[in-house]
Amino acid sequence: MSAIVLEAVRHQQAEEPTRSPSTGRPRLVLVPTGADAARAARAARAAQPPLRLTRFGRLVVSLLVAAVVSVLGVGLAGQLASATGEPRTVTVRAGQTLSGVAAHELPELTTAEGVVELQVANALSSTAIHTGQKLVIPAR
Repeated sequence: MSAIVLEAVRHQQAEEPTRSPSTGRPRLVLVPTGADAARAARAARAAQPPLRLTRFGRLVVSLLVAAVVSVLGVGLAGQLASATGEPRTVTVRAGQTLSGVAAHELPELTTAEGVVELQVANALSSTAIHTGQKLVIPAR
């Protein structure tokens, strides 16, 4: 902080000549302390020019923004494509249960919710299924 204060004083000295009008000698300059020093430091920081980007910096920022937008676009398109899919069918293999099929084919749902979805989609009145049966997996 003292470096900032001294820098502010140096800038002040450079901007305003501190010479006595009658003798032409340099005058003493008061260095602010305490609350005045904090105010002088804030004033010195505020006087700094804003950050400016070079051509290369603007190019890098533009490329980063374009990359982020394209990644988000591809991700969103993939989500929309998978969400509008057609219902598909699976054939029940030996030893499979409705809850096992629900857990494997509908992982985004809980097992209980998946079982209910499969029962509704296939008009099943119970959870009993048999080998070779075709089950419709609802689109998600």
